[in-house]
Amino acid sequence: MRFKRLIHAVHRWLGLLLALQILVWMTSGVVMSFLAIEHVRGETAAAIAAPIDLTVENYFPPAGAIAEVDGAKELTLKTWLGRPVYVVRGAASTAMFDADTGERLSPIAEPAARQIAESDFAGEGALVRISLLSNPPKEYRGKTPVWRAEFSDRDETRLYISPETGEVVSRRNRVWRFYDFFWMLHIMDYRERENFNNPLIRTFAATGFLFALSGATLVVFRLRGGRYAEDVRRRNTRAKAAGVEK
Repeated sequence: MRFKRLIHAVHRWLGLLLALQILVWMTSGVVMSFLAIEHVRGETAAAIAAPIDLTVENYFPPAGAIAEVDGAKELTLKTWLGRPVYVVRGAASTAMFDADTGERLSPIAEPAARQIAESDFAGEGALVRISLLSNPPKEYRGKTPVWRAEFSDRDETRLYISPETGEVVSRRNRVWRFYDFFWMLHIMDYRERENFNNPLIRTFAATGFLFALSGATLVVFRLRGGRYAEDVRRRNTRAKAAGVEK
């Protein structure tokens, strides 16, 4: 009997503990489902670059570029601002080189970062500010330093550009910030907002399991005690009595 009371108390208090978080999960899920993911990612304001075919030419030997990057493990040939470039990724850093001359292009300077931002942005508004940040806001969670380009559009778009590769590595806007707030509530990562396997959500998941287990245990107790059968008989008796009175 004491064990049954303990299970009942555990079930009741776990239910109270879970109720608010379940409401948060449902609310955040509904909100995020109504936001177009293309808008959240900033893809609706991103220019679509036409594909460029790289022809086989006498490029600068890549061995020279590889030698300049410690622990080089990957080399990519691509186009950047209309020119062929090598991107060499190493163990701790990445560098970009002109594929025609072998000249090192990274880290890129402000004029190049400005040109990248203006060519990538296809929304309304103009580039109003560009700055190199070593301690960017939480909306950017990548490698630093990073160039941030700010635009005057309604969505308050910000592009984050890597000084090493000259690529747009993150797109942020007002819709993304709204979405990110509810994503934080949904995965319960209130610090980094990206770790779905954090201790807090694991704790609540375990709590939910105990809630279900205690509920199932109470059902077993009721079945063994004939509680449900007794309740059914009472309802049938009341129904018959009500029929006689009519």
